[in-house]
Amino acid sequence: MITATETIRAPRGSKLNCKGWQQEGALRCLMNNLDPEVAERPEDLVVYGGIGKAARNWESYHAIVRELKALGNEETLLIQSGKPVAVFPTHDLAPRVILANSNLVGQWANWDHFHELDRKGLMMYGQMTAGSWIYIGTQGILQGTFQTFASLADIHFGGSLKGRLVVTGGVGGMGGAQPLAVTLNEGVVLAIDVDRSRIERRVETRYCDTITENLDEALALCEAARRDGRALSIGLVGNCAEVLPELVRRGVVVDVVTDQTSAHDPLNGYVPAGFTLAQAAELRQRDPGAYTKLSTESMAVHVNAMLDLQKAGAIAFDYGNNIRRFAADAGCADAFNIPGFVPEYIRPLFCEGAGPFRWVALSGDPADIARTDELALELFPQNEILTRWMRLARGRFAFQGLPARICWLGYGERAQMGEAINELVRKGELSAPIAIGRDHLDTGSVASPYRETERMLDGSDAVADWPILNALLNTASGASWVSFHHGGGVGMGYSLHAGQVTVADGSENAQKRIRRVLNNDPGLGVVRHADAGYAMAQKTAREQGIHMPMLESRE
Repeated sequence: MITATETIRAPRGSKLNCKGWQQEGALRCLMNNLDPEVAERPEDLVVYGGIGKAARNWESYHAIVRELKALGNEETLLIQSGKPVAVFPTHDLAPRVILANSNLVGQWANWDHFHELDRKGLMMYGQMTAGSWIYIGTQGILQGTFQTFASLADIHFGGSLKGRLVVTGGVGGMGGAQPLAVTLNEGVVLAIDVDRSRIERRVETRYCDTITENLDEALALCEAARRDGRALSIGLVGNCAEVLPELVRRGVVVDVVTDQTSAHDPLNGYVPAGFTLAQAAELRQRDPGAYTKLSTESMAVHVNAMLDLQKAGAIAFDYGNNIRRFAADAGCADAFNIPGFVPEYIRPLFCEGAGPFRWVALSGDPADIARTDELALELFPQNEILTRWMRLARGRFAFQGLPARICWLGYGERAQMGEAINELVRKGELSAPIAIGRDHLDTGSVASPYRETERMLDGSDAVADWPILNALLNTASGASWVSFHHGGGVGMGYSLHAGQVTVADGSENAQKRIRRVLNNDPGLGVVRHADAGYAMAQKTAREQGIHMPMLESRE
């Protein structure tokens, strides 16, 4: 039996450990989430984002593995906040696993009540792709981060970040994509993190170019690269609440400022100014209330410095970690003068049904990803975002855990790609099946007023019916596993979101699942934005034949 001190690594090859590939895909993706190449603290079952887990505790983890291996092809395993609670008879096109993580009734949907339940062993924080078993390391958010900076560059800097300095914080988990995403857009980035090991990891996997603990050295490197028009990423060991005010004091010219520290969790995800990691850990354990107060006070200092840089001419945006809310609560009156990244740069793509499409080679063979890369380019030569992304990204970074890829595809393209992958598996051109999923940063699967649904056209930012409908629709459509979470990305009380993964195993059963899920899942996102009044989404719905009774009647 695997213990907390042993290494978890997903099985490779084409030999089944379960009774079918739908279950095998779930098993391998669960284990891949906890691979040391992928997870931040696998010994604690933490995948990313402070305390985002793949299973509630080690007893639950072992039970999940045991049940997946025994699960029949007409059964469904239910997971309640990382704990397997029941197996029920269903049918061969039903999901093999349904997961719900961190969901609390509204009045109790806060960090204090969650932590009380967590201490009692009754709940687990699932983040987004941690608790839904489809995290693929830093690559998972890389294209979305690349796309955000590309859109910013198009709007503000003529299409490139060349000669521009981006300052940001947080290179653990999702934030680790920022250095590479900026350099892929030809810019210079100063990425600050209080944890040296996180930066070292990004350097090892070629997401970040260099590391330093000296601000003077970092700024000299940035200025030389900016002057020469060279792309460069520098990881600076430091605390944003200390470094950013110093940048303001020195009058450093910053072109873009944002942040991806784990500020969504003030207790576990953010380190107060003036504390070493060891000192922070001691206070966190001894006096959580005092720690949280100091943490949010530091966030106010951090965001005030971002506002000062904004006033000095920097493009400032919130990258979805809820730091504005905590800073505002701690006294930063103008925190929301910083706009969110979704309404600024991403929502037009959502209205077209475009979003993150990721796939994992369950074989463990990089050649399978190489073949599917070629497939994507063969299928969508007209997709400029895809071809640009593939040209820039292939071979630029190391795989973490099972080989995987992500790209953004439009409505209809996802189903086309999924069915074509399934056909490659059927014909034996891939050595094992492929698990197809997505981030929870998607068109209609999230209600998050400080992130995905910020400033909706009709004011429906906090309406959470949509992610619930998404989870139900994906269940009805036959995804291999479906998840519904609370709090991911921005913290307890601030979001509800759904995920799905569908395994292409070459069978007709998989073909049916893929065709339905990969059309219906993004289709609901189009509907969500069309219903909110976005003309582009309404046009997409009409062109794609998505029937909306209140938009038009059937002929």
